[in-house]
Amino acid sequence: MTESNKSVDTGEVPPEKTGDVEKYGSDGTSSGNEATDSDGKYPTGMVLWSILGPVTIAYFLVFLDMCVVSTAAPAITQRFNSLIDIGWYGGAYQLGSSALQPLTGKIYSHFNIKWSFLVFFFIFELGSVICGAAVSSPMFIVGRAIAGAGSSGIGNGALTIISAVMPPRKQAKFLGINLGIGQLGIALGPIIGGAFTQSVTWRWCFYVNLPIGGALAILLLFVNIPEMTDKLPPRQVLGTTIKSLDLPGFMLISPAAIMFLLALQYGGTLHPWNSSVVIGLLVGAVVTFILFLVWEYYQGDNAMVPYAMIKKRIVWSAAANLFFLLGAILVAEYYLAIYFQTVLDNGPIMSGVHLLPTTLGLVLFTMLSGMMTEIFGYYLPWNLGGSSMAAIGYGLMSMLKPTTSSSKWLGYQVLYGVGSGAMSSAPYVAIQNLVPPPQIPIAMAIIIFCQNMGGAVFLVAANSIFSNGLRKELQKHTNEIGVNPDIILSTGATTIRSLVSGDRLTAALKCYTTAISHVMYLGIGVSIATFAFGWGLGWVDIRKVKQLHVITADPSPAAPESKENVDSAAETLTTA
Repeated sequence: MTESNKSVDTGEVPPEKTGDVEKYGSDGTSSGNEATDSDGKYPTGMVLWSILGPVTIAYFLVFLDMCVVSTAAPAITQRFNSLIDIGWYGGAYQLGSSALQPLTGKIYSHFNIKWSFLVFFFIFELGSVICGAAVSSPMFIVGRAIAGAGSSGIGNGALTIISAVMPPRKQAKFLGINLGIGQLGIALGPIIGGAFTQSVTWRWCFYVNLPIGGALAILLLFVNIPEMTDKLPPRQVLGTTIKSLDLPGFMLISPAAIMFLLALQYGGTLHPWNSSVVIGLLVGAVVTFILFLVWEYYQGDNAMVPYAMIKKRIVWSAAANLFFLLGAILVAEYYLAIYFQTVLDNGPIMSGVHLLPTTLGLVLFTMLSGMMTEIFGYYLPWNLGGSSMAAIGYGLMSMLKPTTSSSKWLGYQVLYGVGSGAMSSAPYVAIQNLVPPPQIPIAMAIIIFCQNMGGAVFLVAANSIFSNGLRKELQKHTNEIGVNPDIILSTGATTIRSLVSGDRLTAALKCYTTAISHVMYLGIGVSIATFAFGWGLGWVDIRKVKQLHVITADPSPAAPESKENVDSAAETLTTA
């Protein structure tokens, strides 16, 4: 194992899986046959595509549901008189996903991949039904949270399934395609949301998931998805559920996440930042999170989030990178829609069309970065270059005014969209190529948890910045506008023209653009943070197949005793 950084590709077909010991060796390292990365054990042809097709469609629906609400949100706030809740329409989805995400790694590690995926997909569909049938803003938010909980297992499951059915060296290209098609949901979400909202009703933004989801669920029922490791019978796992799934850890991390996000939502809106409610939530979140860390430390390798794994640079760097990355992608989506519909008076469909430079750039460059990574082997330049472009795009969008020309806001979006797409696949490619296959579900759960938590945090933070900024601007210009700020804030985002007109409307729209500019400053910050943590992913050529140590808290005597002078990927995965 001293040559762990060298390419080992003999072309031999490895033996059938007979357990982790044969596959990785008794010392916890990958065997020579495993390192060959032969295609012989993977499904091909129609069998392969009958698995990847439904999984990719499911992933597409997750992203569609994430962003379809962006252009529908103004109409929803008008229906429920809930402008102050607009951040939760996206944040609750991310919250539900974040709260359940750490548990999904354990579930996919212990239970059948296909059936686990289908259960999570059912939960996602249930959330969509509740959203479509909502009769109040709180009910709608609950539906979004349930749909988000289902999406947590779909995202991790899709990436785990790709790892199970494709050899590592082919995963980068398809991962880019899968993420790109998934993020096509981001491109189509605003348009579909606008079309349904304008032509039928915003409720069909969520009902549309039902027929599509039902069809792909039926397709998955008739395929066999191979397992990466042998697993105990479900009854045996359920008999030791608390230990196997680390349920105490789950019962600590979920309320910590919820309390933290509630504090962000309430601070400066429903309650002052120094109120007992906000301070109590923040203190409760910190204390609960500390208890979670202590519990996980003493659980060792059985923990939901094993310390041995998060100590590895490739894992914590990918997690930190994704924490900021999704925020960098999503923040502008929601507030550009408000800019187009409120300031420029676009209809829902046209606002979705005007978002196309962002969303198409995101989709195309997500696919392109995955393809180019497979060809040239290096993912880091895409992550660093993309986050730099996104930061520049946010900086330009912070200068939006009611009179900004279309050529300018189109160009600003191109920079932001291309940058967001280029940087998005690198952390996933790094994990799938530099973590041993049996531990990919746990590693994916960790990084996707951080990704979704970041998305929720920054959407709620953006909502707080927007709401507080708009309130301050409206109060500052009350004499010019002639309407009580509370009246404007208590109505929908698109009703401003029914309240004021002429010079008063001009003054009110300036207040909106100033508040939106403050949100774009947040986008600059998260894009820069994405760039900073991207460096930890390492300068690695994924075309070289590496032998990888299974990451454990107690290193085998046969494992290396010290760091070797190898590239950054091998260095992050050797046991210190």
